[in-house]
Amino acid sequence: MELGLYTFADVNPDPALNKGAEAARRLKNLIEEIELADQVGLDVFGLGEHHRPEYAASAPAVALAAAAAKTKNIRLSSAVTVLSSDDPVRVFQQFATLDLISNGRAEIMAGRGSFIESFPLFGYNLEDYDQLFEEKLDLLLAIRESEQVSWAGDLRAPIQGRGVYPRPLQDPLPIWIAVGGTPQSVARAGALGLPMALAIIGGEPRRFAPLIDLYREAARRAGQDAARLKTSINVHGFVADTTEAAADQFYGPQAEVMNRIGRERGWGPTSRAHFDQSRGSHGALFVGAPEVVAEKIVAHHKLFRNDRFLLQMAIGTMPHEQIMHGIELYGTKVAPLVRKALTGESEGAKATA
Repeated sequence: MELGLYTFADVNPDPALNKGAEAARRLKNLIEEIELADQVGLDVFGLGEHHRPEYAASAPAVALAAAAAKTKNIRLSSAVTVLSSDDPVRVFQQFATLDLISNGRAEIMAGRGSFIESFPLFGYNLEDYDQLFEEKLDLLLAIRESEQVSWAGDLRAPIQGRGVYPRPLQDPLPIWIAVGGTPQSVARAGALGLPMALAIIGGEPRRFAPLIDLYREAARRAGQDAARLKTSINVHGFVADTTEAAADQFYGPQAEVMNRIGRERGWGPTSRAHFDQSRGSHGALFVGAPEVVAEKIVAHHKLFRNDRFLLQMAIGTMPHEQIMHGIELYGTKVAPLVRKALTGESEGAKATA
């Protein structure tokens, strides 16, 4: 199983701050985080696309290209690319370029997005939310399949025999589908035979296990090769020297983010008691000392049989030094424990997309 990280490159949204300086600071720190993740042997780093004042990564491929020049082995993925409001030709070109710069380490994690700001920003109608994603995914896959593309849809101008360049080093360029728990999205990923990343940021993870079964069954019914199916579990969590330190450091920033989003979406406010319950053995938060987090990752691998596990540690306004120490512990303490438990070797067999 691959072990990695993802982040949205959160910044402080305080309007009194200089937004350019705040974003510059965060992106500098982001590159350092990706460098360290590579150095300590983690497998994947994902960067999410957002178009809001509290996030600095509206162009993940650009930031990942900067990280590609300073890393050697770690795979570099979007997490996610909001494909519905982007152009598949440009998405493919950007990540093919990233693939060339990184010597074949780029991936696209495509999704519909958990926020809606990009739709009016780029001139799309929210009423077309589902159809936009279906059409654009179809076009993206067509571009991946063939250098010369002929394609027609209802919501984008057709392409008649045009070439899309550059071509990536990887053939095919890995494309994952990110889902948030909608059965239709899960079944589509399976029917297409594409790797699927499942975000679990609340509730009990075991309740999501039927979605993994649905994914595999949809792929079987569509005649997809089971050997090509990959799944990832993407969660919130943090690692520190002790479980108490991890909980104390992570609670404030994570709760602030979840409460801010909750006010927009009508969720009730979180609390320390709810947080502490969620980091228990059956909750969705992977927070604790290295041994505690490793044990929980292994337990959930038995449940999901997932090929990848991504942890969102850099969330909200967490201090950079705490994030860096968490990454170090994740790579040097947690990862060897997980790999040994799953393979008998501390390095372990690394999955491929």
